[in-house]
Amino acid sequence: MLYLLYNFKDIFSPLNVLNYITFRAGGAVITALLLNWFLAPEFINFIRSRLITQTIRSDGPKSHLTKSNTPTMGGMLILLTTIVSTLLWARLDNRFVVLSLIAVVFLGMIGFVDDYWKWKGWGGKTKGISPAAKMFSQLVLSLGIVTYLTMCPPNSAYSTLLHIPYTKELYINIGSGYIILMILVIIGSSNAVNLTDGLDGLAIGSIIVSALTYSIFAYMAGHAKFSTYLKIIPVPGAGELTVFLAAVVGAALGFLWYNCYPAEIFMGDTGSLFLGGLLGLVAILIRQELILIIVGGLFVAEAG
Repeated sequence: MLYLLYNFKDIFSPLNVLNYITFRAGGAVITALLLNWFLAPEFINFIRSRLITQTIRSDGPKSHLTKSNTPTMGGMLILLTTIVSTLLWARLDNRFVVLSLIAVVFLGMIGFVDDYWKWKGWGGKTKGISPAAKMFSQLVLSLGIVTYLTMCPPNSAYSTLLHIPYTKELYINIGSGYIILMILVIIGSSNAVNLTDGLDGLAIGSIIVSALTYSIFAYMAGHAKFSTYLKIIPVPGAGELTVFLAAVVGAALGFLWYNCYPAEIFMGDTGSLFLGGLLGLVAILIRQELILIIVGGLFVAEAG
């Protein structure tokens, strides 16, 4: 929304800075960080008063059982501050930003319902949504995204080509197999982050590093000169994802203050599902799918 003020740069020249992605990314980081930082104490008190606490998986180490009384659903705060910051600083006429907003809201709602059912124990569902139902919901979203990107690819010249990381111009044409790859990346990354969440600062700390790394990739892919020089697939408009990811980094940093040891709150499925899904989506949008294995190495290891 603030980008619209750029139209008045002729009246007030300092507004010209709103045209720069780097400036708006910085604003998104600070806004999300401060919102999360200051809203978290009241949010934690509210969650604690409702006895909404962490559910510990039975297949994990027994030492994790001590975390069972820690408030959860902190992902609601991360999601809210990320969206608010993005709406303030990003260009809302950018298709990648709009697609990412739809994805995070959808996955955030799945996670919220899962956490809410765990808390309420409706119908005996103390473990939340069944894995099959959760996977089906993620599949529906993935199919919608894949259908759109198949009709309107980020870069039509590379629509079925898979870039091999750490090579200048090595691509593998996987044809229709790329559709399957996109679905696997979105669903896989969403669930991998979900599996990682549960220890103090583990998942959110890794999200900060991953989101920051991909924000740099997005900026480079969206910049014609940088993408050509670095031999990465150019994606017009992808630079705006830098602002979105900057909002994620800011929200994650603010949340980390309360999630680091000893954790006062966990993000729950509400946060982990949408954060993981967003990483997978961005990797597809900027055509850097395989680098996700390295950037999100911890998540891959946890899933393995």
